[in-house]
Amino acid sequence: MLSIMKKYENQAYALMRITTGFMFLCHGASKFMTMGDAARPFHIQWIAAPIELIGGALVMLGLLTVPAAFLCAGMAAAAYWVGHFPRGNVLPISNGGDAAALFAFVFLYISAKGTGIWGIGKD
Repeated sequence: MLSIMKKYENQAYALMRITTGFMFLCHGASKFMTMGDAARPFHIQWIAAPIELIGGALVMLGLLTVPAAFLCAGMAAAAYWVGHFPRGNVLPISNGGDAAALFAFVFLYISAKGTGIWGIGKD
């Protein structure tokens, strides 16, 4: 019973890659929609937003997946350690960094595994 999903492993991975890329793309798009917001630091608007938007799109499409996912993983890890961790609480759920931490590890896994099925490019 526990191995019932084994035959769908490739499809499940592709859905995870596509969904993760889309979610990251949405984070980047929302940052672009608020460009010029004085409350948002320069590095978030001009560094994080393009990485999230373009990197998320590349991962979602399965094009240049390994380097794009690796860059996204590093950016998400930096977002956690620079933006969330200093808020005084180590736990990601308490400092608002749960999405950043999860994105960092999922993108790290995607960069190790590669495009898989349903991708435009091959690794």
